[in-house]
Amino acid sequence: MTINQSILSELEMEMAGTRKVLERVPTDKFDFKPHPKSGTMIWLAGHVAMICDWGYTTLTTPSLTIDDFTPPPPPKTTEELVAAFDKSWGQFREALGKTSDEDMMHVWTMTWKGKQMMSMPRIAVLRGMIINHMIHHRGQLTMYLRACEIPVPGLYGPSADEPQPGI
Repeated sequence: MTINQSILSELEMEMAGTRKVLERVPTDKFDFKPHPKSGTMIWLAGHVAMICDWGYTTLTTPSLTIDDFTPPPPPKTTEELVAAFDKSWGQFREALGKTSDEDMMHVWTMTWKGKQMMSMPRIAVLRGMIINHMIHHRGQLTMYLRACEIPVPGLYGPSADEPQPGI
């Protein structure tokens, strides 16, 4: 099995769960913050929805310089949020499907204002900075949902809001 095939099979499950969480982010709670130091729900949800853009960039460029990065405007509705995720994940999935094991070993570098922020094989970027990063923030987002009394979907099995039938 190639590296991209093993990652794709894992990501199909992770991204299905991510989509379920994003579908539950209600437009009327976009401004919710659990703490003054926290980002808003829409900021966090938008970040989760767009992390796959970074995966796509990692696979399709030799490096990235982010000196003048301006984040896109946040979605205005839950439907726009989910559509942005679907587009981002679709592009990433397609690029990943075309990536060879040799391409996965290419050292990818990100710089910001002339300073090297990271330089590692693409596979390490995908594992550590894309997949794990997305799962971490998705977990934060489920806590935002819980704090707003929004049912949290089961991701790796049942949740308190979606128990397994017969349990």
